[in-house]
Amino acid sequence: MTIIAKTELDVFPLNLGGNVFGWTADEATSFTVLDAYAEAGGNFIDTADSYGRGEDGSRGGRSEEIIGRWLAARGNRDRIVVATKVARMPGFEGLSASNIATAAENSLRRLGVDHIDLYYAHFDDPDVPLEETLGAFNELVTAGKVRYLAASNLSPQRVAESLAVSRREGFAEYVALQPHYNLVEREFESTYVPLLEREGMQALPYFALAKGFLTGKYRDRNARVEGPRAQGSLAYLDDRGERVLAALDRVAAAHETSVPAVALAWLAAQPTVVAPIASARTVEQLNGLLPMADLKLTAEELDDLTTASN
Repeated sequence: MTIIAKTELDVFPLNLGGNVFGWTADEATSFTVLDAYAEAGGNFIDTADSYGRGEDGSRGGRSEEIIGRWLAARGNRDRIVVATKVARMPGFEGLSASNIATAAENSLRRLGVDHIDLYYAHFDDPDVPLEETLGAFNELVTAGKVRYLAASNLSPQRVAESLAVSRREGFAEYVALQPHYNLVEREFESTYVPLLEREGMQALPYFALAKGFLTGKYRDRNARVEGPRAQGSLAYLDDRGERVLAALDRVAAAHETSVPAVALAWLAAQPTVVAPIASARTVEQLNGLLPMADLKLTAEELDDLTTASN
């Protein structure tokens, strides 16, 4: 376990992504994945109001509902750190004060909880003044409905502006960032790391396995693949991608562990990263991720992987 900087949240090194719940994993399967994660010591679940499809086929809400029913069935709310997001749910888009207030209440209801541990602005909303957005978030914190605030998909400039507004107005500040970052997507290092280091903030990267590419599952450039993210993962299968997979194979063999665990361990070892986000549709997939929690790569192995991805 490790504490997220600027918070009292003590979290497992693998942040379990809930985006598949109610999408590619039905409720029963989602429960088995959540059970296996908790049994392994996991306590940190990431979702969003827009994840999953409702029973009527509408987009959004289902992931939170499944997680909420699981928390209630297992009676483990006090042991689980729950993160969710606002701004992308159809009918509840954006970061206006009224939308944030309504969307938060809806998320609390679906999750069946009285507070959200980490609440993200899912995407920026340049049409709404930062004072309005951050004031609405601050009201949730003051009311005890949210413990901490974070941002996802905001530019470094907007994060810095948001922090400045919060400090000027005396609002609760963003404490963490959820960026797109992995072994084959490394723009984060030059764009966000300087800001996060300066502010003492940490990152919880999404697409930590590059849409599945860093699992090592996709290796044939001519293969016909299925699945909602398979085509996206094949976009990485070029000469550089093959070098990365070869390096992952070497390190995984040396530790007798899985390729995705190595990819996640590399990410967790990077400056400012506290707990990469990865999802699993099945317990078998989850079992390939969990070893990252105890996997310590040597400096030489980290350098080998970094060099391969340059």
